[in-house]
Amino acid sequence: MPDSLKPYSLEAEAARLRGKYAHLSGLPLLEALVGNELQGQIMLSSSFGAESAVLLDLVAQVDVTIPVIFLDTRRLFGETLRYQKTLTDHFGLEDVRIVHPEDGDLMRLDPDDMLFNSDPDKCCGIRKVKPLDNIMKKMGNLGFNAWITGRKHFQSTTRSALSVIEADANFIKINPLADWSSDDIKQAFLEKNLPPHPLVADGFKSIGCMPCTTRVAEGADVRSGRWAGRDKTECGIHLSRSVSIPAIS
Repeated sequence: MPDSLKPYSLEAEAARLRGKYAHLSGLPLLEALVGNELQGQIMLSSSFGAESAVLLDLVAQVDVTIPVIFLDTRRLFGETLRYQKTLTDHFGLEDVRIVHPEDGDLMRLDPDDMLFNSDPDKCCGIRKVKPLDNIMKKMGNLGFNAWITGRKHFQSTTRSALSVIEADANFIKINPLADWSSDDIKQAFLEKNLPPHPLVADGFKSIGCMPCTTRVAEGADVRSGRWAGRDKTECGIHLSRSVSIPAIS
């Protein structure tokens, strides 16, 4: 990470960018940041889930060479894996980086693929958080200091106060769709004729790993189908965090 954006100065930099661009969202925000302030320093993470096509479409309009990080946890729906290939081809994305959990961690800590049931936080830790931390550390060493995410206010109460520009321990986070509504997302799909995730029509509104994703009741919180029946609402990759690798034992 460049000295000018060491962790202690990230919040100040995020505040400066908010002062200039917080009134923007969507494509105008990405054009201002990707093509100007953060050119060559910005990456995107995508789950290739229910709403992902909207953000990927906007990013592709600005720069199809932006690195896109995709976490294949080894427990994703087959439909999601195929959808990743569909959207990559559809948008002409040139740098999709597929990240997996370490085989040694899976063999040692989840040999029967049932850790999600006994300790979902640890399961997310080895399948999502640690692999993302590994790739993010590498990206930071290559000079990437900004991270585009697809989080939105309406998705859950934990995201209701999300800013379009924020800082975590090691990156400036850009949330171009933070203030978009569910209707905005639906309209974007219709206007651009974007390919839908095949599971959406079957009642899945937020799509993660197969064992921890269920259908969402009509009118319910979009993310209520994730870890249903548990207090858990986030996998951990967007909690306040450092790229230091978590201890997993």
